[in-house]
Amino acid sequence: MADPAILIIGAGPAGLTAGIYASRAGHETMIMERELVGGQVAKTALVENYPGFSRPVEAMNLVQEMAEQARRFGCQLVTAEVQGFAIEQSPASGIAVMTTTGRIVPRALIIATGTTPRRLGVAGEERFVGRGVSYCAICDGPLFRDKEVAVVGGGDSALEEADYLTRFCSRVFLIHRRDEFRAAKTVVDRVKQNEKITFLLSRVVTGIDGQTRLEKLDVKDLKTGKTDVLPVAGLFIYVGLLPNTGFCKEIIERDEAGFIKTDPEMRTNVPGIFAAGDVRQKRVRQIATAVGDGAIAGMMAHEYLQTIR
Repeated sequence: MADPAILIIGAGPAGLTAGIYASRAGHETMIMERELVGGQVAKTALVENYPGFSRPVEAMNLVQEMAEQARRFGCQLVTAEVQGFAIEQSPASGIAVMTTTGRIVPRALIIATGTTPRRLGVAGEERFVGRGVSYCAICDGPLFRDKEVAVVGGGDSALEEADYLTRFCSRVFLIHRRDEFRAAKTVVDRVKQNEKITFLLSRVVTGIDGQTRLEKLDVKDLKTGKTDVLPVAGLFIYVGLLPNTGFCKEIIERDEAGFIKTDPEMRTNVPGIFAAGDVRQKRVRQIATAVGDGAIAGMMAHEYLQTIR
């Protein structure tokens, strides 16, 4: 395959948007994705909070429209996995990217590889992903209106999302393996005042079960050793995010959690390499923010190429 001027790694909302902007600016652009177009969004059934849609939109339809828009502007989408890359002798020479389909040398690179939710690793978890098991309350919470759900975790995200879920759900069980939360005191205080949240502390989920959808959890009390069955319609897991940055850790500056550090214009520590979306160090990780990052990264890559002509 011919080397593109701009290579984008990852075909989630950030990568697809970057592709739209980069190719629309007149550059030969390639988006490389190892799995499904859409990234984590493609693993969600419905999206209710993306601007411009008054009713829930099917997640796959949303990202397919983004992909088709990128193709319309001439962006090439390919299936392959990046294994690593190296910087060529001069910026104008580009970046040598090693992939499962061969070596590619673009002149600019946008990393939009997103994150992978940390799994609990218990029986039934993978089986019920998208059928009761979720990793995003903002995305899926409204689907559980007037139902009882559980949240696992003890950090800011777990408590904030448990509080958010009470807008829709009749009861939220907050399960944490310790007696104390890791979240900020202000967050803990607010959640403790929410009468729709029931705390199940010093407990862990040991099993997830149901027929076609999640129906119940096995919850073990770490102090007594007793396991109880908790009937719920949904389980929201917040035990951390794993950024997909292993392939670039030797070159790109990351924070202690592995997320890529950028400036407000999506530039990394290496000239010509940008990062966008959930993979970069940021507070809010949503489709809308990923799209914004992608638009900036696409335009900044365009401006970068103008400087090295």
